[in-house]
Amino acid sequence: MPNPLLIQNLRAVLAERQRPSVTLWNRVEGRPRSPDFDRALRAEIRDGLWMLTRQWQLGEFHGDDAGSPVLAKVQVAQAAPATFQARDAAPAAYDASRPLETVAERRPIDHLTAGGLGALDLRMMLGRRFLKLIPPVYRQAFISRYAFTVPGADDDADTERVAHLEVYALLQSLAGRAMDGYLLYRHLVASPSNTPLPGIPVADADKPAIVAAGLELVGWFEAMIERPESEPAWDPAHLEHRFAVTMNVADGAKRLVAEEYPGGRLDWTAFSVDPAGGRAAGPLAEASTTLPTATRFTGMPDRRWWAFEDGQTNLGDVGVKTTDVAGLLYLEFALAYGGDWFTIPYEMTTGTLATVAGLAVTNVFGERLWIEPAGRGADDDWRRWSMFTLDVAGTGAEPADLSLFLPPALAQSIDGPQLEEVVFMRDEVANLVWAVERVIPLASGAGKRGSEAAEESLAHRRRLAGLPPDGPITGDAAAPISYRTMTTVPENWIPFVVVHVPGDVRETQLQRGAMIRTMEGAPPGARIRPRTTLLRVGLDQAPAAPYHLFEEEVPRAGTRVSLAYQRTRWQEGRVLLWLAATRAAGSGEASSGLRFDHLLPTPPGPGSTGHIVA
Repeated sequence: MPNPLLIQNLRAVLAERQRPSVTLWNRVEGRPRSPDFDRALRAEIRDGLWMLTRQWQLGEFHGDDAGSPVLAKVQVAQAAPATFQARDAAPAAYDASRPLETVAERRPIDHLTAGGLGALDLRMMLGRRFLKLIPPVYRQAFISRYAFTVPGADDDADTERVAHLEVYALLQSLAGRAMDGYLLYRHLVASPSNTPLPGIPVADADKPAIVAAGLELVGWFEAMIERPESEPAWDPAHLEHRFAVTMNVADGAKRLVAEEYPGGRLDWTAFSVDPAGGRAAGPLAEASTTLPTATRFTGMPDRRWWAFEDGQTNLGDVGVKTTDVAGLLYLEFALAYGGDWFTIPYEMTTGTLATVAGLAVTNVFGERLWIEPAGRGADDDWRRWSMFTLDVAGTGAEPADLSLFLPPALAQSIDGPQLEEVVFMRDEVANLVWAVERVIPLASGAGKRGSEAAEESLAHRRRLAGLPPDGPITGDAAAPISYRTMTTVPENWIPFVVVHVPGDVRETQLQRGAMIRTMEGAPPGARIRPRTTLLRVGLDQAPAAPYHLFEEEVPRAGTRVSLAYQRTRWQEGRVLLWLAATRAAGSGEASSGLRFDHLLPTPPGPGSTGHIVA
């Protein structure tokens, strides 16, 4: 039986249209006659017309009246920082011998004198240093003269040194065995004529050596830890560093201000140009001649038609929205215009303010063109385009600044353990701002969790008052219910209340308050004071001054401020150590559980109440 699907004469059947047909396929296949595929993989093209068509399709016949650059001379004006000014202090000379972070962040070592006896580790280290420099026969005399004293276990004034077991044990081990070197240091720096000798019998032959040991101790300690020469740059009212650097330029001094530096990493973005200062550039440096090279970046489309790009960056997988203007501009540059850009390298010295005066470019046709920087015009002009340039502090109508500042900053530094940490949080229920001391400095020089330290201090005070370590006092209740004016909060929660700015009836700010300690046996009106130096602003001076904080510095998300030592090496290998504060974002709102005017079942004994005072 013949097969109906088999067609003997296909041409005749198609010509007479005996069978319906829509498409006819003619398949051409190559037949390799050699095991070598090198020639087949070359993708050779022998059709010149195809190449011309492909060139026309890619726009290669659309010529531009331009040539590629072959030589470029860069004319740059440079200026180095000459002075440093912390907040409202007088400007001081600055020569970039220290990183700008160190000069801006360094602060006094206030915990050395906290409560009269703090930072026992530094005090002991100073004493050991001095005892190694003097003859051994006089060591015990200096230990007795500058001795550590054991605090009184029953004295409320020594609570911060007795309530914490590690501090009390350390003081007991140091008494009579170690020398308080900080007492000697304060004696030596109080007057240039002071020597370590008063009150200690020393042979005349040994006096010069002991006096020299005192001078060496002072120089060693002052060189070990960086401290501000006058006023620190930290602004407690804004919880940020405020400082300025000044460059000597042609028309006076060009001033760069950093009004909101939180600490940690200093870059050019922290600076703005002061419009009141000079606006000219520094002296022109010698022109730098370089060879322009085509700009290359990872994932860049290759110029050759038969070449493939690397797969490190998939530009087609970049997800941007129509509102992401920066991402769209980047993609347009990378995919359409990246091959039209050239790179001209220029080396800058660290700590230099550079302003490009222009480029003298020579192209392949021998033409020399003078190219001026882009971004000229008003600083707030939305049509102005620039990158890595400084903004101008002011209304924005001032002329734009085209300078690039490479600050003498650090690549990295080592952070020490936290000595202090304070978290500012809003409590909408209590309508307060709380500064929670999460880490407080102990007299030993280490940091301790604030909640644990507060509990230990409260337990010690209860012991001094003859009360149980925790819980209410047992006794007969006068009524089944009790009226409590206000609940209590942990002693490491410091309140900030809203007050009016002096002389203004509308603007408000935050003022540090205090909780009244109403524990039985406590002195009447005793207030709970903060233990961190970050919150003790104005408390240790006579008379005590209030501490005000701008309300906008504590957003709904809160803010966190920490204090720790920073250590690094500078360019010449010198080790630098300084105490610095760093600000970071908080973790949101919090509730202290503070409530007013409520009834509750009477406890087995009388409770304690309290109120907030400013």
